Amino acid sequence: MLKQILSKLPRKLPKADRDSAGSDSGNTTTNLGSGFQCTNVGSALSSKLNVVKRVSSAVFPTSTATGVEAVEAHLSFKDVSNSQKQNLFVSKLNLCCEVHDFNDPDKQDIKRQALIELVDFVSAGSAKFTEPAIAALCKMCAVNLFRVFPPKYRSNCAGGETEDEEPMFDPAWSHLQIVYDLLLRFISYSSLDAKVAKKYIDHSFILRLLDLFDSEDPRERDCLKTILHRIYGKFMVHRPFVRKAVSNIIYRFVLETERHNGIAELLEIFGSVISGFALPLKEEHKMFLWRAMIPLHKPKSIGIYHQQLTYCVVQFIDKDPKLASTVIKGLLKYWPVTNSQKELMFISELEEILEMTSMVEFQKIMVPLFRRLGCCLNSSHYQVAERAHLLWNNEHILNHVSHNRQVILPLVFSALERNAKNHWNQAVLNLTLNLRRMLSEMDEELVIACQRKLEEEDSRLSVAAEKRRLTWERLEIAAGLQH
Repeated sequence: MLKQILSKLPRKLPKADRDSAGSDSGNTTTNLGSGFQCTNVGSALSSKLNVVKRVSSAVFPTSTATGVEAVEAHLSFKDVSNSQKQNLFVSKLNLCCEVHDFNDPDKQDIKRQALIELVDFVSAGSAKFTEPAIAALCKMCAVNLFRVFPPKYRSNCAGGETEDEEPMFDPAWSHLQIVYDLLLRFISYSSLDAKVAKKYIDHSFILRLLDLFDSEDPRERDCLKTILHRIYGKFMVHRPFVRKAVSNIIYRFVLETERHNGIAELLEIFGSVISGFALPLKEEHKMFLWRAMIPLHKPKSIGIYHQQLTYCVVQFIDKDPKLASTVIKGLLKYWPVTNSQKELMFISELEEILEMTSMVEFQKIMVPLFRRLGCCLNSSHYQVAERAHLLWNNEHILNHVSHNRQVILPLVFSALERNAKNHWNQAVLNLTLNLRRMLSEMDEELVIACQRKLEEEDSRLSVAAEKRRLTWERLEIAAGLQH
């Protein structure tokens, strides 16, 4: 019984543990049991001991915190010696890891001031990013930036934020902006050791950063765009992963949700990435065009990012002109049938692509292309019809048409004839007459032949229609006699 009681009594600490848990030079330390220590500083301490205290291993990993001493975070950089500034830098980063409620303005102001001081310190070029500093900065950015956006704040529109929709602004932006600024300056720092930094700006960090592109706040997406572009430039080892991760975002957007706020910004980054691809293009890059870029023409919300998408597509064709026919086939595959505004975008993009298309590539797709353009010329939506007519004013396109007129003119002639007889819009009617005149000047004999063939076709259709009418009459008479 006595042994059982004695076994429950606390044992004496070993000497080494007593020394580490005891007070140093008059400091009375109480362990709170949570990994942090609360320290009361004695009045007899020197000014240096008033400033320096040991950083808790709960703030930084053991591997990076060993031997690191942090200066009291409330001090200013100008109030400490040069040897202590790096430690103060880490302490202020530690302070900024605390996320406060906006109902506590005092703590928010202290944190905001610390963030501003950190940005100024890095901007001055005084920072030396040792591994503990890199770890602390990445952790602070992660704590403050990485968050899940509540579904109730998402747009009700199928495509996320639309052109006419008012953007939502994050109330925490005053703090987030400074954190983003600090992260950008850190990544752009000329003396930053990328080999060390890549251990903390790793695949997990990049994925969480990419998740933030779905933010409703356009200011945040703009900051993210710049930061991701710098990461892509700084960390070459991460480039394949970034491309794959962005492809996955696009696949999910196109195939599943059709809801994402940051597609335009991601495409803007990739516009410059594509321009830097080496020649000849790798198969991986061509697959990105076929599987990600071209299917992006399908969603209804294309208007939000169409300008950036067109730029990316044009960059691909500029790198490899043989891709032009493939891209045009993709456009024809996703060509809108009932969405006139989307159709106008497609025609504009088509014009840019055709300007870069060689004769060989043009001939590969001219038959399905001009069948589709014939429908556009005859569209009852006057803007679509007008835009399709204006394509013929482009000298490069007209040159391709002229060399292949024997194939192309029969495909569009019937649409022009129907317009001349029936189109309700006077502007479209005038454009049709001008185009017919231009084609006659190009090859009058071919136009006459097309007109004769069209008349024969109309006559044949009229005869067939009359036969059907007479057949139905006979059937009706026969059915009446049976009753």
